[in-house]
Amino acid sequence: MTGEPGSRRTRPGLIHSLLDRFGHLVHELSKFATVGGVAFLVDFALFNFLTSMQEVEQVTAKTISTVVAATFAFLGNRFWTWRHRRGGNPAREYALFFIFNTVGLGITVAVLAVSRYGLGQIWPEVFQTPLADNIASYLVGTGLATLFRFWSYRRFVFVPAGTPAAPEAKHDRYRA
Repeated sequence: MTGEPGSRRTRPGLIHSLLDRFGHLVHELSKFATVGGVAFLVDFALFNFLTSMQEVEQVTAKTISTVVAATFAFLGNRFWTWRHRRGGNPAREYALFFIFNTVGLGITVAVLAVSRYGLGQIWPEVFQTPLADNIASYLVGTGLATLFRFWSYRRFVFVPAGTPAAPEAKHDRYRA
């Protein structure tokens, strides 16, 4: 398959074609995952440290650990993952990042609360345990929140100056 005039370079084969079209996204996603992985470790360690003290309630501990990890994630994403997309006002990016992170925190905390206080009322010996809290927070909650965060950061936060509202539109092959 050859490329059309003005289109992105293409190579024969499905895999090469997909890499040519989505390689930039895979590269961004891998950096985002690396930053997120380290932020996850910070979040996980701090949450478990705070809850082990038995003076901090689980939802409060999760909120604190997420805010600390989010600060790390903002710096990593701003200066590494999407450094090539810097073009906006850093204060605007910071504010939007934390607004969308707050939504992500809400997703994670909601999953934890449903597990601990909803399902925990039905089956407390299973859903009101440290293992259940970690599964709800880190597997289910963080998984859902991560999908939301990647989409919102890329779409609204780390957008190069002067780009249209939908940065993905530059890959539309029918554009004039």
